[in-house]
Amino acid sequence: MSNLPLRRAVVVGLCITAAWAQRAPAPRSPEVAPDGAVTFRLAAPNATQVTLSGEFMQAAKPLVEDASGVWSVTIGPIEPEIYNYNFTIDVVKTIDPANPDVKTGSTPSTIASVLEVKAAQPAFYDGQSVPHGEIRTDWYYSKSIGALRRLTVYTPPDYDRDRSVRYPVLYLFHGANADEAAWTRLGRVNFILDNLLAAQKAKPFLVAMPFGYGIPPGTPRRAPDAGSPSSAAPSSDELFARDLIGDVIPFIETRYRAYTDRAHRAIAGLSMGGGQSLSIGLNHLDLFAYVGGFSAGLRPADFATVFAATAANPKEANEKLRLLWIGCGKDDGAMVNSKAFDDFLNQHKVKHTFRESDGAHTWIVWRRYLNEVAPLLFR
Repeated sequence: MSNLPLRRAVVVGLCITAAWAQRAPAPRSPEVAPDGAVTFRLAAPNATQVTLSGEFMQAAKPLVEDASGVWSVTIGPIEPEIYNYNFTIDVVKTIDPANPDVKTGSTPSTIASVLEVKAAQPAFYDGQSVPHGEIRTDWYYSKSIGALRRLTVYTPPDYDRDRSVRYPVLYLFHGANADEAAWTRLGRVNFILDNLLAAQKAKPFLVAMPFGYGIPPGTPRRAPDAGSPSSAAPSSDELFARDLIGDVIPFIETRYRAYTDRAHRAIAGLSMGGGQSLSIGLNHLDLFAYVGGFSAGLRPADFATVFAATAANPKEANEKLRLLWIGCGKDDGAMVNSKAFDDFLNQHKVKHTFRESDGAHTWIVWRRYLNEVAPLLFR
C-alpha cells in the first residue's frame, strides 16, 4: 500500500504554513490552561481569514489576528480527552504547524492535529506505571491478495516470560481512511489493555490489527478472478475477508503462541471495520466465538443477504456465540443503521448486546468501547 497522496498533502500543508512561519516567530499552540481552556495560535500574516474546527466544538470558530500577524482563539474549558482539530487558512484546510502530534492514515482526508487535555488523574487510555505489553510490526505476503502486507500485533506483558503459555486472539479492525497502526496510534489499545490487565479486569490476549482494505484507497479495482463464474471483480471487503481467513489468521497462529480454536478467537472493529467484523464474524461461526461492532458501517438493505445464515438459523448463532456486542453513539450518523441492525437481530431472536452511548463517530467513543468490551472476552 502507498501513502504517497498522504505525504503530498502533508508536504503541501507544511509548506504553506512554513512560508508564513518564516515571517513571524512560531507561536505556542495549543496551550492548555490549568482550567482546561485551550488557546490555539497560528502565525499567518498574509492570511485574510483563519478558522478552527475540532471534535471539541459544534461549529468552526474564527481566529483573531494581532498586530504581529499571529491569529488566536481560546476555547473551553474543554473536557479531558483526546481530540482532532484543523485550521483552515483562507480556503486551505491544514494542520497546526506548531503541534507535532498529528493524526495520519491511509488517505489525505484523515490528516489532523491532535489535542490532548489531561485530567487530574490518569485516564483509562493513559500510559501508567504498570507492566506493559509490546507493539510489534510484522510483514507477510498475502496469497489472497498477491501483495506484501503489514500487520500490527499487541502482545501482553508476560508474553516473552513464559514460552509455554498460549493466548487467545482478538482480530481488531480500523475504519475507513485509517490503517493497521490506527488502534495503537489513536486508539491506544496497548495502554487500555495494560491497565485492564494490571487491574485484573481482563484476561491476557493477543491483538492482531491488519490493514483493512483489500484494495488500498486510490488504486484501481482488480480484475475478476480467473475462472470465476461471475464477471464482477471482488470488492475490497471480499478481498480483505479472504486475506484475514486465508493469510492473517494462519500467520498469527504460526508466528505467535496463539490458540487455534474458535473459542479463543474474537473479531471486532469500528466503522468500516465494524461492518467487516460483523459480516465476517457472523458468517464464520466456525472461526469466531466473540463478535463486536463499534459504530459499524452497515446498510439495512443488505441485512437479508449479508446475514442470511444468521437469520435462517438463530439457534446455531445463539449456541455458538459467547458474545455479540454492538455499540454506537447517539450523535453518530451510524446510529440509524446500528439500531436497524439491533431490530433485525431482535426480529430473528439472535441474542446480543446493543450499547447506545453518548458521543459521535470518533475515537473518543471507540476507545471507551474497547475498554468496555475487552473484559468480556475469553471468560
